Amino acid sequence: MTHQGNWLARAWRERGLVACLLWPVSLLYGGLSGLHRWLYSAGILKIERCAVPVLVVGNVVAGGAGKTPLVIALAKHLQQQGLRTGVVSRGYGRQSQNCLEVLQETPVLESGDEPALIFSAIKRDDFSAPVFVANRRIDAVHALLEKYPATQVIISDDGLQHHSLARDLEITVFDDRGIANGWLLPAGPLRESWPSGHKQGLVLHTGQSPAFGGFVSTRRLADHALAADGRTVLLEDLKHQSLIALAGIAHPDAFFDMLKGRGLELAGTISLPDHFDFSHYTLPVQAGTTVLCTEKDAVKLFKLPTSAAFRLLAVPLEFAPEPEFLRAIDDLLAPLLRRPSSTNIVT
Repeated sequence: MTHQGNWLARAWRERGLVACLLWPVSLLYGGLSGLHRWLYSAGILKIERCAVPVLVVGNVVAGGAGKTPLVIALAKHLQQQGLRTGVVSRGYGRQSQNCLEVLQETPVLESGDEPALIFSAIKRDDFSAPVFVANRRIDAVHALLEKYPATQVIISDDGLQHHSLARDLEITVFDDRGIANGWLLPAGPLRESWPSGHKQGLVLHTGQSPAFGGFVSTRRLADHALAADGRTVLLEDLKHQSLIALAGIAHPDAFFDMLKGRGLELAGTISLPDHFDFSHYTLPVQAGTTVLCTEKDAVKLFKLPTSAAFRLLAVPLEFAPEPEFLRAIDDLLAPLLRRPSSTNIVT
């Protein structure tokens, strides 16, 4: 039941035949992306600055690298420091064109799965950070500050390559792939060259084996799974049961491996594309089967009436940046929080 992996992602691991054939196209991509950055730096395209500090969390490598867990962890940390924090996102794959606040009742098709996950994960731990989505992140910032004018810090989920919103601090996230073969798209995974213009930012590794310098983090599955009604089930109680694991994320095997590492026996796995739309999908498993999924999948699956046919459980990911990283964030934020903020948005 496991779908075939992305052949291009495998080709990006080295500078083999496929990568070499695509290398000339990557030169064109690099030229266009460089022109895009120059238009902003030259003032030809408009950059809008927010009077409250903006932290951008993103990556330079195509595919997931752990941005969303970091956004959630940062939002919680900043609120623990007493800072009123908001989150903005584009909401990849959402069907709505409207700028909107993500709430409990917001359909995932309108918010996007990652903003829905950010909202639910923050709320579940008794924190409260408004989450807004818009095609243009600056529109989400406008809307957030209009409704919550006391906001002190804004976190932008993704957006390193979206230069219309000025940022005060950039956090670049890498997983165990590092920069892979080091080439730009489509010959390699890089959206921009590395190292490049992010020298004033921070680097955080979310994998087990950092490829180069930077801060590190830990990630593990929680000791429990969550049902749609909020009930918890200990993973220990799922051992020796016949389980199906499902993941519609960038790297499904990472989720499956963590489940196996917790001693769970998987009778089968279902790998689906990142941001998968389950609305017209029928799980190829028998009714009554226990299906384990990620929280990102659960924000979509729990709301489908067909999920009642299965024992569907979401296994949360516990993610923690090293303490030195959080201290670096606090130190860099401190002078930014002291700057004048007479208006919310300036250009």
